[in-house]
Amino acid sequence: MREHYKIGILGGGQLARMSTFAAKRLGFDTIILEKEKKSPAGQITNKEFVGWVNDLNLLKEFAKASDIITLENEFVDADRLKFVEELGIKVVPSSKTIRLIQDKLTQKKTLEKKGIPVPKFLDLTDKLTFSQVQEKLSSSKFIIKSRKMGYDGYGNALVHTENEFIKSKEKLADRHSELMAEEFINFTMELAVMVVRTKKEIKYYPVVQTIQENHICKVVIAPAKISKKLKEKAIEIAIEAVKAVGGFGLFGIELFLSEEGNLLINEMAPRPHNSGHYTIDACVTSQFENHIRSVLDLPLGSTEMLKPYAVMINILGKQNGGGAIADYKSILADENVKLHLYGKAQSRKGRKMGHFTVLGNNLDSLYKQAKTIENKL
Repeated sequence: MREHYKIGILGGGQLARMSTFAAKRLGFDTIILEKEKKSPAGQITNKEFVGWVNDLNLLKEFAKASDIITLENEFVDADRLKFVEELGIKVVPSSKTIRLIQDKLTQKKTLEKKGIPVPKFLDLTDKLTFSQVQEKLSSSKFIIKSRKMGYDGYGNALVHTENEFIKSKEKLADRHSELMAEEFINFTMELAVMVVRTKKEIKYYPVVQTIQENHICKVVIAPAKISKKLKEKAIEIAIEAVKAVGGFGLFGIELFLSEEGNLLINEMAPRPHNSGHYTIDACVTSQFENHIRSVLDLPLGSTEMLKPYAVMINILGKQNGGGAIADYKSILADENVKLHLYGKAQSRKGRKMGHFTVLGNNLDSLYKQAKTIENKL
């Protein structure tokens, strides 16, 4: 591998930013393609292309400037990734893997075919009525999802009534024309596992608990307070899911722990994941460094935690306006807090502006400490 190896990243948000930091630590350069100038990742890279993958001339120029390409989200059209591959540039994860994941209906069908537990689901056609969907899913209430372009609750709607059914379909069709329906799972906990895979290795990070706020991941508790048996089962399911889509690179697997004690895959993401941000400070090797290592097919780093517990809290925008913390002293007064800001110029309500992590030996005290810090923001 030659010096100054160039890793192209499709997308310039916080995931690309933190991947770029990891790449630079290892001595590699990144090249960013993003729709706007001075994206969070574009601020720290040597080369930033402005535009998107629908501009084939720009995509070709970006690809030829890169030695290998990865991505920070699964919303890049798989056909555009195949176009890059046909130029002779390797993409990790591959266009084939992304095609199986980015359409949530295809993703669920792929997992189900391999015997991996998922909620009941169906293709939501115009012909299906509210009562027919209820019957097929054996559920009085259910979730409607955009098959593509859905994240952080955008593209999802919980449906209880026929009126909600009609209105939700109309609203979600604006995001993506094709919809699916999925049974509502009464869960006791939401879990996540990060899996990283190369041709020679598969490693996984601890099973974590995620707590959502308005459908956005707000808190991550590592490791999750569940039995050893459940942890082992969650890891087994996550690894099999990555294999099911022929995945290489880094993957985030979200799961439900149902009231009956069953584990079901909610969704999977072929990239660094919000539930893995704690690994920057809490693990020997962060998810972002192992992302870079896996893309380049290098030996993977240890995923062991440095302390028994970690709590990570997302810093979400509380209003529209400038993207800066008003009082650094409040959050940095605790000498153990690890603060990460993403360099976003503008804040809006619910936007991920940064995160912080605390590590320690007692989970209950750590959680209280983290919530106290959050309240000072």
